[in-house]
Amino acid sequence: MTLPPSPPTPPLLQGLRILSVEQYGAGPFGTQYLADLGAEVIKIENRKEGGDVGRMVGPHFFGPGDSHFYQSFNRNKKSLTLDLKQAQGQEVLHRLASEADVVFNNLRGDLPVKLGLTHATLGAVKPSLVCAHLSAYGRTGSRANWPGYDYLLQAEAGYLSLTGEPEGVPTRAGLSIVDYMTGTTAALAMLAGVLSARQSGVGRDIDVSLYSVAMYNLTYLATWYLNKGVVTGRQARSGHPSLVPSELYRTQDGWIFLMCNKEKFWGVLCQKIGRPEWISDERFGSFAARLKHRIELNLALDEVLQQAKTAHWLALFAGQVPASAVNDVAQALDSDFAREMGMVVQMDHAHGPIRTLSSPITAGPMPAVAAPALGQHTEEVLQEAGFSAEQIAKLRELAVI
Repeated sequence: MTLPPSPPTPPLLQGLRILSVEQYGAGPFGTQYLADLGAEVIKIENRKEGGDVGRMVGPHFFGPGDSHFYQSFNRNKKSLTLDLKQAQGQEVLHRLASEADVVFNNLRGDLPVKLGLTHATLGAVKPSLVCAHLSAYGRTGSRANWPGYDYLLQAEAGYLSLTGEPEGVPTRAGLSIVDYMTGTTAALAMLAGVLSARQSGVGRDIDVSLYSVAMYNLTYLATWYLNKGVVTGRQARSGHPSLVPSELYRTQDGWIFLMCNKEKFWGVLCQKIGRPEWISDERFGSFAARLKHRIELNLALDEVLQQAKTAHWLALFAGQVPASAVNDVAQALDSDFAREMGMVVQMDHAHGPIRTLSSPITAGPMPAVAAPALGQHTEEVLQEAGFSAEQIAKLRELAVI
């Protein structure tokens, strides 16, 4: 007996509506997660300012006000132009907020109150509304009015003292990891807020900051310091501070990264490279011994691994010893495994097809619509909210939209 095909499942967040006063990286990165999962994310942009500043971040553009940077963070969203500094703009915001689940922003900490984006204001429009705020340093405290960016937070939270070679200059991570982690944390916070509001009928303000996330990411290094006074610094070869081997090693044609972060992997590695005697060697037989003899072990591993090319070792270790080639960006994106995992998605665009990275969440078919032009959905959103053609024309005449 053949079973009938299962009906297509709707997107996970279908029906969730988010008004987002967002720009640049952290905020748009977080809401793109939600848009990919089916949420309706409406970007609120100020036309007088050219919209999201990310539209102007070069050096690569698809067209005026449409950069590669912008397309990386804003697919599957709608764009509404609205000047929140005007009274009529606030009226439009309130009308839209009455039908939304979340009003989100990633503005400087002192601006949400000034622009009427807090629950104290919008809760009167819809008590169950969640007002989520992503700022650099929070909305309270001595730095509430400070601008801030990823690299600054990496520096302040100690990341530059942990990255690079021990004798090198302070070095940041190559990607804006604080932005991305904070955007992801904000997405989690929004979903938690909506879940609570739907259960209780009461919304609230929720805050996330680049600073708090950057500090929270210190995890066990913070615990070591707070309880033992241990200040962790850089390790040679990008090594783990306490686990060996868990770092870079030389091969015949470059480098390979090995991570024997469980004792069992050390034994397998020794067998694979033809050094079974190292398993019981008192210098290398445990995590503690290998850490104590780290330099000696690394030189010994270099000597063995330089006898063959990286590809040979990866084929030998595959699935049994955690190992990776050290790729550049092109090699990472062009790899057979990236293709197998469907990591690149293609979207239609006015200037031709755009290729970008797909969502890391697998949950059935995902929408893939290129990021919107500035104000592309303004009339559509306002009409759905009940504004007449005459009212929309008047708002446009007054430069509110």
